[in-house]
Amino acid sequence: MEPDIDRFDSRRSTVYGSRGVVATSQPLAAEAGLELLRDGGNAFDAAVATAATLNVVEPTSTGLGGDVFALFRTADGEVGAMRACGGAPAGTTRERVSEAVSPDDADPSTAEMPETGPHTVTVPGTARGWEATVERFGRRSLADALAPAIEYATEGYPVTEVVAAQWTHGEERFDDDHARDAWLFDGSAPAVGQEVTLPALGRTLDAVATEGADVVYEGAIGEAIADEVQAKGGFLTVDDMAEFTVEWPDPISTTYNGTEVFELPPNNQGVVALEALNVAAELDAGEAAYESAERVHRFAEATKLAFVDGHYYVTDPEYESVPELHDPAYARRRAGVVGETATENPDVGVPEAGGAEDADTVLVCVADDEGNVVSYINSRFKGFGSGLVAGDTGIALQNRGTSFSLDPDHPNRLEPGKRPFHTLVPAVARLDESDWAAFGVMGGYMQPQGHVQVLSNLVDYDMPVQAALDAPRWRYRENGSLAVEERIHDGVPTKLARRGHDVTVRPPARFGGAQLARDDDGTLSGATEPRKDGHVATF
Repeated sequence: MEPDIDRFDSRRSTVYGSRGVVATSQPLAAEAGLELLRDGGNAFDAAVATAATLNVVEPTSTGLGGDVFALFRTADGEVGAMRACGGAPAGTTRERVSEAVSPDDADPSTAEMPETGPHTVTVPGTARGWEATVERFGRRSLADALAPAIEYATEGYPVTEVVAAQWTHGEERFDDDHARDAWLFDGSAPAVGQEVTLPALGRTLDAVATEGADVVYEGAIGEAIADEVQAKGGFLTVDDMAEFTVEWPDPISTTYNGTEVFELPPNNQGVVALEALNVAAELDAGEAAYESAERVHRFAEATKLAFVDGHYYVTDPEYESVPELHDPAYARRRAGVVGETATENPDVGVPEAGGAEDADTVLVCVADDEGNVVSYINSRFKGFGSGLVAGDTGIALQNRGTSFSLDPDHPNRLEPGKRPFHTLVPAVARLDESDWAAFGVMGGYMQPQGHVQVLSNLVDYDMPVQAALDAPRWRYRENGSLAVEERIHDGVPTKLARRGHDVTVRPPARFGGAQLARDDDGTLSGATEPRKDGHVATF
């Protein structure tokens, strides 16, 4: 069910503050982050508080059963990254999964990864990621950060417009009684404005607040997760849970029109955004008139090339080497294939990627008056994930493993312990010496495409940050078609079609969920996605 966003004519402007700013896709969550800032926390504390609250108030897109990533610039000038992303269970092999998912009369060698079920569950990284964030960079405890989420889960909140539409997905996804009891109300998703409580999730969040993240990985909650997967035929064990650790990889970067852009390295698709920006620079895409088909054509073709490369090569670098696709020299070679018409290599998706194109995610962007800016992303991949809910914990488990391939020759092939290709890409940009922005654009394969468009709006066309998020978007679809929003400039779709693009019009919800928080030499500002229930909280 698609929410009808276009029926709202509300105007938004850039929000400014002097002490702190929190931008995210749900108002109660943004205010939860602001509460941590007011109580003496910093941007990292606020990011965790907001993300945890989103587990409750936007549970259709995130949860403890998923992963979390961060890109940040600290007050002392460090640009860093955090990756809390689990891999496939140690007992998972292509052969075992192929046999398990193949019908009795089918050849297992022809099997493909399913979109749901126990074999799509990878080790969730969220709880340890939250804990590591506040312990390493925050000022408040994990319990402080989780308090607003626990309150909303146990005492209730009214469901917002976009979230209510997304929640209907759970009516089909959840089969077990305990899953339906945890997430549905008399068998149905909540209506807009309906007051709901999530007591099972509240108890679990309270346990994490009291006992720490180890209760999810080495305690009763971890046992419940492993038991649930194994009961459904999967291979996840308590040892897989206990062995999970958080990583702090070095970001990768490029410079576009004087702006340095930082992204996560593989196994994430941040390199796709960087390659696309480099190719776009070679094509002088940002010099075209904003309302022209020429601008969209050049940027879209740059993005298409980056998808073809990144969505083939990006995988866990501990299992397969990944080329440095963000090298400007590589972009110079790739840009040579772009002409005045659409290139004829339409497959821009991941073979056997199982629905990553329109996956669901939440993004939190925070800036504080100390100079910290944080882009913080949480997801369980697609909606409510695998369809499995761990016992009476209320934790819906992710289906991130569906992004693996069962093709033994594919770089992103399934292997024990391997982390899958990951769509989640938080980002940070240095717009000037003392001008930093944390940003991102959620939504599966829309993410790197959204990064390119938002950055270009800011640095090529000098838009205010909210206008940069409001502007009509385009995106390549997995089948090679070029989707545009209905409100894109008059005449542009027709002119793109004349250039050979297969142009389609898609609803606003298919064009991502952007957030942005900026610190321009001490002046804080924020913008939020008009295609979501978004909100910027500041003081």
